[in-house]
Amino acid sequence: MQLVVDGERFTVTEREDARGVYDFAWDSGPNEGYGFTTAVHGADSLTPAELEQSARDFLAQIDPDTGHLPD
Repeated sequence: MQLVVDGERFTVTEREDARGVYDFAWDSGPNEGYGFTTAVHGADSLTPAELEQSARDFLAQIDPDTGHLPD
């Protein structure tokens, strides 16, 4: 699934062997191969709006100088 959130592009993949676990590749980010994983608890999957919010929460934490989450 392709997702655009606040002008940033992500490829989102739900793990076949772990339903409810999603890997987000930050395609438009400054660091190739960078992204994050999120998981849902108590439900089978996340809605598109919940996936967008996960990406938005990730972007809000990014250090603008490094393009990474802070240490």
